Amino acid sequence: MIKKIAVIGTGVIGTGWIVRCLAHNKKVIAFDKDLKLEKKLIIEIKRAWPFAKKLFNKKKLNLKNFKYVTSIEEAVKDADFIQECAPENYKLKINLMNNISKKTKSNAIISSSSSGLLPSRIYSKCKNPARAMIGHPFNPVYLCPGVEIVAGKKTKKRFLNKANKFYKSISMNPIMVKKELPGYLADRLQEALWREGLHIINEGYATTKDLDRAIEDGPGLRWSLMGTFLTFHLAGGKSGMKHMLKQFGPALKLPWTKLKAPKLSKKLSERVIKGTKQQAKGKSVSSISNIRDEYLVNLQKLRKKYADKIRK
Repeated sequence: MIKKIAVIGTGVIGTGWIVRCLAHNKKVIAFDKDLKLEKKLIIEIKRAWPFAKKLFNKKKLNLKNFKYVTSIEEAVKDADFIQECAPENYKLKINLMNNISKKTKSNAIISSSSSGLLPSRIYSKCKNPARAMIGHPFNPVYLCPGVEIVAGKKTKKRFLNKANKFYKSISMNPIMVKKELPGYLADRLQEALWREGLHIINEGYATTKDLDRAIEDGPGLRWSLMGTFLTFHLAGGKSGMKHMLKQFGPALKLPWTKLKAPKLSKKLSERVIKGTKQQAKGKSVSSISNIRDEYLVNLQKLRKKYADKIRK
């Protein structure tokens, strides 16, 4: 059984993993290069805890199960599962995985939180890459249940199964990606929407607020329950997807979207930054995060009630 977790990197994603694991009584040892970051990390853990506590029905935060270190070897030597959360950079991750793999137990699983890099390349210099994979979560990790598991070319199925079981043990809903591909699944979908949004803003058709409202009050409400495909299945009426494809399929040939990203010019950057600043209405990132987290807790409890009816 996987009990001891090492989290490498204590940024937004690393912190999320720490909170989620602590909420499920795992022993967590976190690594980062600067001892000064520990204080900042503890503050964020305590900020996020009330929301994780409510979602997972926990009584209190047990920091006795948590340890912060500035030595990778100390972090990983006894770990059953290593969750790496370093910046998105091939050179950095390749060297990091090589280093980590030499200091772990031979059967310890190494999983990267990468949001798009190929596992076969990340683990190209890894010792025993059979136990190495991607475990891509969604922010905030301590509340969002999704995690994409992506195998490299040398990853063995028994380790994928162990990882799948572990993620389920911390109340996640793993998605096993059939083949490795850049960006995996969700981020490829998000990227398409993000690129199209940048084109619309760049050409002056809408503000960041307009586009957020377009999702919030329309597709976003439906997607949180049933995603894109089942939503479109319902759009076809009694005949479902068959009629939907017949009726709306031809629209795919219309030049509605621009898949190539626009140049992130100074003018476009300023529009996006100014727009989101206006949307924040002077609230700090922490205060908006608290509002989001409370919403996600309540939404997931509501969603489960209705999602179970669809999935049974």
